[in-house]
Amino acid sequence: MTKSQLIESVAARAGISRDRAAVVVNTVFNVMGDAMKGERRIEVRNFGNFVVKHYDGYVGRNPRTGTRVEVPPKRLPFFKAGLEIRNRLNQKY
Repeated sequence: MTKSQLIESVAARAGISRDRAAVVVNTVFNVMGDAMKGERRIEVRNFGNFVVKHYDGYVGRNPRTGTRVEVPPKRLPFFKAGLEIRNRLNQKY
């Protein structure tokens, strides 16, 4: 599902205009992004958790040339699905 499809779905289910649904969806994504940027964990009950994982820097190799490359430390978003969403996904099986 793309972001525009999500907006359409929210508009249809909530009975609101597409523009208003776009504001809602964009606001939710912006708030989530700001929270994760501030190192806060996001927990949506019965859906899942969003956290930021920290990875240390390391020395890697360029596969084409074989030269050593310094890979800096980084932070990446991580999602862990909740129990209810996992159960809903596996009902058909």
